[in-house]
Amino acid sequence: MFAVQQLEGALLDAGHEVVVVVPKACGPNPHAGRPGRTEVRLSSMRVPRMPTRVATTYGFKKALSRIEKLRPDVLHVHGLGPVGILGVLAAKRLNLPLILTWHTDFEAYADHYKIVLPLLIPVIKWFATSTGGDVWDRADLRQAKRIYDDKNRVVAQLLGVCRAMIESADVVTCPSGKTLKRCKDIYPQVTGKIIPNGVDPLPSGPPPFAHPQGPLVTYAGRIAPEKGIHLLVEAFNLVHKTHPTAKLMVVGNWEPYPAIREVLARGQEQGIIILPGEQRREDLGAFYQMSDLFVFPSQTDTQALVLHEAALAGLPIVSVDSELDLVVNPGVNGDFSEPTPEELAKTIGQVLDKLSDPNWAQTASAESKRLAGQWSIKSQSRAYLDLYAEIATLGPSH
Repeated sequence: MFAVQQLEGALLDAGHEVVVVVPKACGPNPHAGRPGRTEVRLSSMRVPRMPTRVATTYGFKKALSRIEKLRPDVLHVHGLGPVGILGVLAAKRLNLPLILTWHTDFEAYADHYKIVLPLLIPVIKWFATSTGGDVWDRADLRQAKRIYDDKNRVVAQLLGVCRAMIESADVVTCPSGKTLKRCKDIYPQVTGKIIPNGVDPLPSGPPPFAHPQGPLVTYAGRIAPEKGIHLLVEAFNLVHKTHPTAKLMVVGNWEPYPAIREVLARGQEQGIIILPGEQRREDLGAFYQMSDLFVFPSQTDTQALVLHEAALAGLPIVSVDSELDLVVNPGVNGDFSEPTPEELAKTIGQVLDKLSDPNWAQTASAESKRLAGQWSIKSQSRAYLDLYAEIATLGPSH
């Protein structure tokens, strides 16, 4: 969401007109009401057992009519959900150049939301019917099961939808090499381009509370089953045995998922975990600044902006996802770990021990800032503006 808003702001700043198509949902947009900005809201529904909403196909026809009247030069689809499907459908029916950005590892998410998968079967079939076969049809769904014969039926069909959307795009952009590799696994002939999401340093501020006596290990970001929070807590319980003064700070909304809430609350009661709750993004800089180490336990992210935010704050990083290597130089400003409690605890402990050496700590901080500094909002915006100009030349007859 932040990456899209940042890009939107950069386009408006550069004098371009922007049409934003999104589902109806709560939440502010800092660019609402700006000159040159048009917003199209689609009806939405709550996803069962998840704190999120997705668009429905109700109103697709009206939205398509508005897009046709606005006649954009380029359509840029973010994500592969219902809004993304509308974008692909609009590109096909209006014969417009299409850029698709792959933000989410759907297959990895499917492993964590198996309870939702049965609900996707009628939705997928509904989309096949509602798009009139322009994006995909039921024959494509049957073919998907043959292509992805090692997957269960719903995941195979979901990947089939992803394949059809990727195949429809003139260019697919990805925030990391990991993500582009996933796209190629789904559709090997993809025309792909890596454009990391840009991040600028967050404003610093006074510490939100007194720094604990020992080292402060931090995770910040969305708190959900696929983010590896249980792994992090299990690992930190082991860390606490060898580094008894260390504390773990988990910044984010830890209330929505009962199992996660229980394990975090238990750690808080034991005095091991600090839970400051969800924070405004502009206030996060103070939490990074007071931390000593950032730990990232997720394996489902496609770039993870929090890694870049932490690195820009000069924090060393321990991550279990070695494919997200844009801001981690192993041994220099942190390290990667195998995704087990024992290995993650071992790696965290090793980096905490290194931090006792001021020379290593200084070098690690400088390396984190250097690596993250390569991927700014300005560099991302420049890359997309260049790509828009290139794709727009394809014109309506491409």
